[in-house]
Amino acid sequence: MTTYTTTLNDIRAASPCKDGWEKLLSHLGKTKADDEPLPLLTILDSNGLDDALWVLSNAMQPEHDRLSRHFQAWCTEPVLHLFEEKRAGDTRVRAQIAMLRNDAATPDERAAARSAASAAALDAASAAAWAAALDAARSAAWAAAQDDASDAAWAAASAAAWAVAQDDAWAAARDAARSAQEQQLRKMLTENF
Repeated sequence: MTTYTTTLNDIRAASPCKDGWEKLLSHLGKTKADDEPLPLLTILDSNGLDDALWVLSNAMQPEHDRLSRHFQAWCTEPVLHLFEEKRAGDTRVRAQIAMLRNDAATPDERAAARSAASAAALDAASAAAWAAALDAARSAAWAAAQDDASDAAWAAASAAAWAVAQDDAWAAARDAARSAQEQQLRKMLTENF
């Protein structure tokens, strides 16, 4: 079984945030960095998902790259359909997921796939921003076209209620996704991955 470890010296060398660093030291009952092996699972338990992912990206040994790549693929795959619904026929993100899981790929092959997926995401974000701007312009034009103030007030209230409902739904979805990500990382760290 692979044990995913780093050291406090490796974390310190990567310039962690002050709050996260102090929280980890306190959890470990230490006052300074050392070279004692420190399991990533301990960091997850102490500081949470964000700090564990930061350490995985910034303070782990190169041999732990496989964990990072496979975790990235796992996180991306559930939302791939959202991209593909809007960008039918664009396989760049799907190819990047496959490349993340390809343990035999070269660094150059991984970099090329990452670059292509980034370009695809930028293309999709630009298209989404343009669509949102058009929707906002249509809504504003519709409200301006209403002669009656009560109709405009009703439209504004409806839009505000819809925005709040969407915010609540997004927050719930984000929290569920974060919980699933933490469970998956914990599973990958504790099983023979």
